[in-house]
Amino acid sequence: MAENESKGRKILVAVDEGEESMYALSWCLGNISIQNSKDTIVLLDAKPPLAVYSGLDGTAGMGVHLFSSDIMLTMESYRNAVAQGVMQKAKNLCRQHGDIKVETMIENGDARDVICGAAEKLGVDMVVMGSHGYGLIKRAFLGSVSNHCAQNVKCPVLIVKRPKSTAENK
Repeated sequence: MAENESKGRKILVAVDEGEESMYALSWCLGNISIQNSKDTIVLLDAKPPLAVYSGLDGTAGMGVHLFSSDIMLTMESYRNAVAQGVMQKAKNLCRQHGDIKVETMIENGDARDVICGAAEKLGVDMVVMGSHGYGLIKRAFLGSVSNHCAQNVKCPVLIVKRPKSTAENK
C-alpha cells in the first residue's frame, strides 16, 4: 500500500463567494469517494490584494484621503467578514455530507499564486476548483485561474464546470 493511501488523501478545494466554487465543492463531496477517517478536505479562500492608489505625480495626493487608515481597516474588515462567510458556507456544505475532516485556510494574494503555493506547501493529492466558464475573449483579458493552476500545480487538478441552468438555455 502506498504511503498516501495509509495516511489518507488531502484534497484542496478553492472556494470564494461565487456559486461556481460552491458547486465544485458540492460536486467533489458527492462524486469523490471521501474516507471520513483518513481523508482531509482543505478549504482555501484567496482574498485579492487591496488596490492602493497614489497621486499622478507619485505623491500620495487624493489617494491618502480616499484610502485613509480608517477606510483601509474598514475595507479589510469587510474582506475578512466575506471570507469568514465563505468558509462557514463551505463547512456547512461539508457537514451535509457526513463527518468529514475539514481544514480551512484564508490567504491574501492573487488566487493563481495562492492556490499553486498552497498546493505545493501542503503536498495535496488533488486540487478541486470551479470554472466561471468565461469565453475566449474574457479569458484573454481576465486570465483563467483554473487554467493557470492546471498548468502549474504538480498534482491532479479537477476543474468542475457548473451546468447552465434551464433559464440560461432558453
